[in-house]
Amino acid sequence: MPAPEPTPACLPARPRVLFLCVHNAGRSQMAAAFLRHLAGDAVEVGSAGSAPAEAVNPVAVAAMAEAGIDISGTRPRALTPEDVLAADLVVTMGCGDTCPVLPGTAYRDWALDDPAGQALPAVRRVRDEIGRRVRELAEELGVAASA
Repeated sequence: MPAPEPTPACLPARPRVLFLCVHNAGRSQMAAAFLRHLAGDAVEVGSAGSAPAEAVNPVAVAAMAEAGIDISGTRPRALTPEDVLAADLVVTMGCGDTCPVLPGTAYRDWALDDPAGQALPAVRRVRDEIGRRVRELAEELGVAASA
């Protein structure tokens, strides 16, 4: 069972947030980009996948470009135990049992549709939901530079 959701008082001044999904090609890439965009250097942001794809989903790239955020230069990467150990907060998206849960690490699980194989209108909906959740997280952490 995941640890309870952290409160801002439980996290360091510059928290490390790790976004995880299976392929690290859509949801986690979008979430990490949104948080970097909103928080700037106030948060250390990472993303990874339990079974990374070879490339970021081009439809996710297009959807994020519409939001003014360029993720075209990002690449999926494999999750390591060190990634989880270094994180203050891990946000999982569709990992199921494939993403490790380690004691002492705070977790949140965001149930989100997988944009893989979806057309742009469906990916826009996923993007918008991720953006909403990341804005809430940034506000909660007190790191939102702009909304």
